Amino acid sequence: MSAPSRPSPSDALHGLRFAFGTLTVLPVRVSRWDRPAARGGMLCAPLAGLVVALAAAGAGLLLLFLGAGTLTAAVATAAVPAVLTRGLHLDGLADTADGLGSGKPAEDALRIMKQSDIGPFGVITLVFVLLAQVAALSHAYGHSWSRGALAAVVAAVTARLALTLAARAGVPAARPEGLGAAVAGVVPVPGALAAALAVLAAATAAGAALGPRTAALAAVAVLAALAAAELLLRHCSRRFGGVTGDVFGGIAETAATTALVVLSLG
Repeated sequence: MSAPSRPSPSDALHGLRFAFGTLTVLPVRVSRWDRPAARGGMLCAPLAGLVVALAAAGAGLLLLFLGAGTLTAAVATAAVPAVLTRGLHLDGLADTADGLGSGKPAEDALRIMKQSDIGPFGVITLVFVLLAQVAALSHAYGHSWSRGALAAVVAAVTARLALTLAARAGVPAARPEGLGAAVAGVVPVPGALAAALAVLAAATAAGAALGPRTAALAAVAVLAALAAAELLLRHCSRRFGGVTGDVFGGIAETAATTALVVLSLG
């Protein structure tokens, strides 16, 4: 058996295109949908999250600078990621909630998730998740503008890191088609762990600029968010037989919400 080829500069470029073209609304054309491009794209997912995060934090800080209250800034900060992803992750969260809440066998649950409408479980989940995000951001901004901005950045980047980990080798796709099938199992486990350590170190360093307690809180936020995402991933894998694009969206929103709640504490 021949050894796998090393990624080329072309693979890296197409990986970046894949990440930004599928995870943001930025006008980036995805020209390759093969496994190497998907692997690079999922490894670059936290970078796409960083761009979204900076825009979200910038919107909140601008409103605060203009005299808006922390609640208004929190709403804007929570809205920007939804806008920059066309609500893709929120839609996935709602569909995943409908599938899990249906209590039906995997095949029927997957069919429910694929429908265009949103059921009661999805609506309830969206309401509470968005309320939790806005409340956490408002409290973080109330603590300090910098804490709120840090929370927005850490949450958005960690949410995309959760996608990297969910796309690791060994996690199957629930369907033979769709975005979930395109990225399921493409990321080598060592690469996923390296990305996790890099984000954890960066979040801790960013928190350290606000003091040792915030540094520790940022680290806990990343770890707690990844733990919550992993629990949902495993549950969905057992329930549906693997992952789908909707499950990836649900994982991202779960991780983001968990990180925001943790960073609003203290």
